[in-house]
Amino acid sequence: MGEIGDKGKPRVVIVGAGPGGLTCAMMLAYRGLSVTVLEAKPQVGGRNATLRLGPYVFDTGPTFLMLRQILDEVFEESGVATAEVLDVRALDPMYHLVFRDKTLKVTPDHERMRQEIERCFPGKGGRYNRFLVQEKQRFRRLYPCLQKSYHRFRTLFHPDMLRALPHLSLGRSLFDVVYGLFGDEDLALSFTFQSKYLGMSPWDCPGLFAMIPYIEHGLGIYHVAGGLSRISDAMAEVAVRHGAAIRCSAPVKRVIVKAGQACGVELESGERIEADEVVLNADFGHAMTHLFEPGVLKKYVPANLARKKLSCSTYMLYLGTDRQWNLPHHAIYFARDYRANVAGIFQGRMPTDDISFYVRNASATDPTLAPPGHSAIYVLVPVPNARSGIDWSQQGGFRETVLAALERRAGLTGLRESIREEKILTPDDWKNEYGVYEGATFNLAHNVGQMLYFRPRNRFEEVGHCYLVGGGTHPGSGLPTIYESGRIAANLISKQYRVNFTSKNLEI
Repeated sequence: MGEIGDKGKPRVVIVGAGPGGLTCAMMLAYRGLSVTVLEAKPQVGGRNATLRLGPYVFDTGPTFLMLRQILDEVFEESGVATAEVLDVRALDPMYHLVFRDKTLKVTPDHERMRQEIERCFPGKGGRYNRFLVQEKQRFRRLYPCLQKSYHRFRTLFHPDMLRALPHLSLGRSLFDVVYGLFGDEDLALSFTFQSKYLGMSPWDCPGLFAMIPYIEHGLGIYHVAGGLSRISDAMAEVAVRHGAAIRCSAPVKRVIVKAGQACGVELESGERIEADEVVLNADFGHAMTHLFEPGVLKKYVPANLARKKLSCSTYMLYLGTDRQWNLPHHAIYFARDYRANVAGIFQGRMPTDDISFYVRNASATDPTLAPPGHSAIYVLVPVPNARSGIDWSQQGGFRETVLAALERRAGLTGLRESIREEKILTPDDWKNEYGVYEGATFNLAHNVGQMLYFRPRNRFEEVGHCYLVGGGTHPGSGLPTIYESGRIAANLISKQYRVNFTSKNLEI
């Protein structure tokens, strides 16, 4: 059992108020621990924060909410029901997929989806049921493996892992798995573009991630009224309700380490805060290169980090317009030569005008994001991360490339004239303004050598009394797995101090 502070409560300092840190904070505060969250930005959320431009409201990052049950569980385990703090709505259609010659309207209704596939890809609709059966089995076997903590090597030999082995599709890419089911390249892309949620190419992403499109089709996609950033706001509210202290505009300079053990943090202001446990919710690569004194780390030193595989980055346009548009809530537009587009991104080349892009027009279903008659348009273009060496300050013309694609391919004629508010984020901005290592928006890549035990662990292996949460650690990127990282860390800390708690994830 660990040492505790003078007031009889274990003191936990959480560095970063992103979704992983906030999940951990509200759960530990509910269980009676003393929790302080330190956030460098003026508001909570990290990459899941609210972005306001005049009267327009955007999510900074994530816009797809999947695996809603994980969100429901972490709120329930913090003493509240999701419905008490958030208005969560299922989407149907979930999104539109726009190819050169067709648009696939993706629905969670399986019979309608089969018919839609048949309409766009004659003769292929019957294969949809096979996909659902196969990937449901994969999801049921693999997700319990993601819920475990891998601070012990022997966890790799847990019976759940052994039962999951036949579903790993080792040696096969996501595209290999799905193309093998459907036998059509465009249809396969409809079930593999989700590799971009991990910042990876479908041709490099491990085949086991075929469970991600199943999660969408089997369990649905959701929107939160006010934007998904409202989740972070609600988590902060719950944490404070249970006694946590959340301090924004409080950047941390370093973790204080004595005899290999974390014992507090020092702020940029010079203030020191003692802690029995330190939880790092900063971007993993940024934390390793900025938050520890030289010589403390042996494994995650800059030279070793430079050898890690990273995700791609994103070029973001947030546009407040004085018009409404005939666009669905979510739409993905594929490049004419999607394979070449993706290959260029991961080879570090500046994109051509044949880009793929995603548009969220949440104003179509949520009137709270823009004034009446206006729209809050969110645009994401996958691009190389900062390792490419591209100087985005010299790439002002890329904005015109994106706007031209929006007008030509998404039908937003007159878009430029309608813009009233605008913000751009490039890979350099992610790196310099948001502290994202090498601007890799989706963190470390999810190749087999960087997963489970081989991914940075929630109980940090280099420093005692230190825990990691967020997309750069286990289980990985994406809101549900980030919530899971926060829950794993909270449960590990609670178990260490023999705190009684109830959790649907006790696999620690």
